Amino acid sequence: MPEFNAEVIIEGKKNARDPEGETIMRDLMIKHGYDMVSSVRSGKILKVTLEAKNEKDAEDICWNMVNELRIYNPVAHVCTIKIVK
Repeated sequence: MPEFNAEVIIEGKKNARDPEGETIMRDLMIKHGYDMVSSVRSGKILKVTLEAKNEKDAEDICWNMVNELRIYNPVAHVCTIKIVK
């Protein structure tokens, strides 16, 4: 069976506060002269290698995995899955 690489991207919802992103921007970027930066959002990327019949099957397996295992909280986060070449 072919092997696929997936990126599972977990981010806070758009209107939710992001204290980690705010701290990175304020205490690192702005303090060190990168005042052109207007926003920073933090998140997580899980890089998953898996075997599947095809790309669609690989994406479906990843969605089942993140939902069944509760890898992210749909109330607080947005999850995106990309199959990468």
